[in-house]
Amino acid sequence: MIKLAIYGKGGIGKSTCTANLAAAFATLGKRVIQIGCDPKADSTINLLGGTPVTPVMDYLREHDDEPESIEEISETGFGGILCIETGGPTPGLGCAGRGIITTFSLLEELHLFEKYKPDVVLYDVLGDVVCGGFAAPIREGYASQVLIVTSGEKMALYAANNIHNAVKNFEDRSYARVRGIIMNRRNVEQEEEKVCRFAQTAGLEIAADIPRSDDIIRCEDRGMTVIEGAPDCEAAKRFLALAQKLIDEEKAHE
Repeated sequence: MIKLAIYGKGGIGKSTCTANLAAAFATLGKRVIQIGCDPKADSTINLLGGTPVTPVMDYLREHDDEPESIEEISETGFGGILCIETGGPTPGLGCAGRGIITTFSLLEELHLFEKYKPDVVLYDVLGDVVCGGFAAPIREGYASQVLIVTSGEKMALYAANNIHNAVKNFEDRSYARVRGIIMNRRNVEQEEEKVCRFAQTAGLEIAADIPRSDDIIRCEDRGMTVIEGAPDCEAAKRFLALAQKLIDEEKAHE
């Protein structure tokens, strides 16, 4: 099973990259789960035609009892992708990271992975926060690999470096490793040079180079990924190539 956590600076395009990668895996015939680990609960919206799934934390606040089935806290989106959002606490109250921990515990109780038997699980994790609950995907063994999304912007690269260092701290415990970087271009000056320099210094591969694309914007306005709405565009081809690369690597290690 491919188990990926997607990290990066807030607003860098993690959810866009995660949803498009999920859609690419599904297009290539894989059974996919995407779990949004952000209080905004918008990670999977473009897999669901623009209609958000009820976040797990919202469900728990609105019901006296915990859900008895996965179907109560999920929706099936493009390509049969199972979409789940952790959500978070009431704004101003509680810790958002606890929402991730609570959700993961509930998913274990509901035997999500045993029942659904996914080929791929993607975790879209809030911003560059890698402490507490936000480190759960890598610290608790849910994800085995991390992809860091960055552009050539200074703060995006700063966050990428922090995330890389945080994941390295878990390496001796056989937790997740950083698989590489997704360069999500913002067309800043000397962007490729800056990202390549960071990748070389960190000893990381640029696993995918996603062009800044009006196709992505147009598709998201329609509640879609480019895999669904513009499958022949360059951005879609790059996501499909990344998905195929990860599938091939998984087969090679079997």
